[in-house]
Formats: sequence, structure tokens, C-alpha cells
Amino acid sequence: MFTGIITEVGRIRAIATKGDTRVTIACAMDPAKIAIGASIACSGVCLTVVDRGGAPGDSWFAVDVSGETIRRTAPAQWHEHAALNLEPALKLGDELGGHIVTGHVDAVGHVVSVDRIGGSWHVVVSAPQELAPYIAAKGSITVDGVSLTVNDLADQADGSCHFMLNIIPHTAEVTTLGTLAPGREVNLEIDVLARYLKRMQSLAAAS
Repeated sequence: MFTGIITEVGRIRAIATKGDTRVTIACAMDPAKIAIGASIACSGVCLTVVDRGGAPGDSWFAVDVSGETIRRTAPAQWHEHAALNLEPALKLGDELGGHIVTGHVDAVGHVVSVDRIGGSWHVVVSAPQELAPYIAAKGSITVDGVSLTVNDLADQADGSCHFMLNIIPHTAEVTTLGTLAPGREVNLEIDVLARYLKRMQSLAAAS
């Protein structure tokens, strides 16, 4: 379980494909505190640490990424030198500063527009039809692993929806969201509470 509050931005150091894809990610974590088998969300994708090394401030960890995971997530994140938003799994007693995030990407969306307004960025993201019923104004959504609040949304004729975000300067500086540009694909995870509410609504309508 995660919160969508990013602890640092890592960068892919190496990729090797032998069956699954072994991805080595450079970071600043203390490798002594990265347990083999631990979960780390990488731009919203929950992955399991299979190796680690280096020193605090100049460390790395490795994860194995299945072909299914690569197919269902934003393709641009799976190449050498790509920047990734990193968040270790939530520990008992940690502050829940964002919202409950599972690290399971529901779909890939794409950025429609990015406009600078004051010191912040106004970002519009297109979500596919299957996610549209789960997105609501003032609700939570995870974009590339970052917990965000939906400012507004507009349903589209094809069943998809465009939702609007406000990225404040701090968030832009400490995550990869400061580099968003039109056309870029992003990992989306809907609020887990919205998922259950939609299921309950479907059951109520069927009864």
C-alpha cells in the first residue's frame, strides 16, 4: 500500500531482458534500508526489489517487470535514463498524506494540454472510457504515482473524459510532473473507494 506522496525521483540505469525485464534504478535511498522482497512504487507501478547496492545518496535497486506490466503501463517509462517517481511501501504508523494507493495501474491516459497559470501548471489529462465513471471533481486520482485532486472534468462524446489538475511548483519540482507535455502518456490509478462505490452501485441496480 502507498499514499501517492513521492519520496524522490530515480532514474533507470540499465535494462536487461531475460524472460522478464530486469530494470536497475539509481536512487538516493540507503541500500541497507531497502529489503529484498520489499515493494517500491515506480511511477505508480508496484514492483518487488530483487537486488540492491551502492551507498546512501548513490544507490540502486533492481526489479523484474513482466511483459504484462509493460503492456499495461506508459511505455516511455521503460527505457534507460527515464525518470521515475519513487515511493516505498507505507509502514504501519506512517502518515497517510495523500490517499490510499495500491500501485496497480488501471489504465494509461495521455496529457491533452499543459498551461502555466501563475506559478502553477494547469494540466488536462484524457482518461479512457472504462475509467471515466470512477473520476469525480474534488476526488483523488494517481498520475504516474502522484496523489492528486481532480479540479474538474468534462465527459467526451466517445465515453472518455478529460480531467483537470493543478500542479503546484513544489509538486512539479520533486516529481516528474514538472516535465509533462501534450501527448505524453501517464499511468492512472483510480481511487480505491470509487472502485468499491461503483461496484455497490452496480449491484444495487441489478437487484
